[in-house]
Amino acid sequence: MWSVFLYCTILFVIQFFLIRLLMEQYVFRKIKLIYKIINDNKKEQIGKDLAKFHEKSISDVNRNVVEWATSTKKEIAALKSLEEYRKNYVGNISHELKTPIFTVQAYLHTLLDGGIDDENINIKYLKRAAENVERLQNIVEDLDVISKLESGQFEMEMKPFDIKELVSETFMDLESLAKEKKIKLMFKEGASQPYAVVGDKDSVRQVVTNLLVNSIKYGNQNGTTKVSFYDMDKKILIEVSDNGIGIEEQHLKHLFDRFYRVDSSRSRKQGGSGLGLSIVKHIIEAHGQSIKVRSTPNIGTTFGFTLNKTKKKTNETPEIRSLHLM
Repeated sequence: MWSVFLYCTILFVIQFFLIRLLMEQYVFRKIKLIYKIINDNKKEQIGKDLAKFHEKSISDVNRNVVEWATSTKKEIAALKSLEEYRKNYVGNISHELKTPIFTVQAYLHTLLDGGIDDENINIKYLKRAAENVERLQNIVEDLDVISKLESGQFEMEMKPFDIKELVSETFMDLESLAKEKKIKLMFKEGASQPYAVVGDKDSVRQVVTNLLVNSIKYGNQNGTTKVSFYDMDKKILIEVSDNGIGIEEQHLKHLFDRFYRVDSSRSRKQGGSGLGLSIVKHIIEAHGQSIKVRSTPNIGTTFGFTLNKTKKKTNETPEIRSLHLM
């Protein structure tokens, strides 16, 4: 009995271990196979990811290099342009200052060499020297205005005023100059009512004065300079027109450049600094407005600029605006 039981037990144990061994080998092989499949898939995916990574990296690097090259090229071009502008600007200033300085020296040396005792020339030469000193003063003052405009040191007091009244006052200030050239200063028909605008009155006065002086100096004798006003809903358009010789089209885009002259010899003879229209453009743009010019040779020239209309009467403190223009 016990021998049968022992035999059965031993047989069961042997069968158990055999089954376990077979199961372990079978499962192990399956697990190993699964692991291999997973591992192979991982390697394949990693390879694909690495390929995509390298491809993307190369693309990014290439794009960055192109962007850097483009940016650098633009910076170099801007620096070259700035350097060229600086050279031209310094050269123009030197040229503008040199002419009146040499003229004053010539007159003074002539007077010092004995001309002061000659009644036929002493007063005349002193007057011409004084005129050229005044021209130097105008150039220096205009340069100072532009410097303040660009450095933010030029403050404007924005408040309502009547632009027509301001133009009328400027007409009276320039009456003698207009009479010398036999040019009539007038308003366009229909400009009978006031035109209330908002701006820095002194700066706008300088704009109007510069435009009118240009029109008088370069207009034809017995001609007219006319100021017109147009209501543009929220703005007032102010135009200064003449019936002079006009300006050729190729010069129009440069008129507001510093020291630009359509006719250098004629302009310098008139005594201008070459900065007036540049200052005009700076002031108008500082008001958030624009200035345009149109001209036809032998017909005349018109400068037009806008100012904001007065919304309502107010006793509030005027707005103080500091400018910084580039």
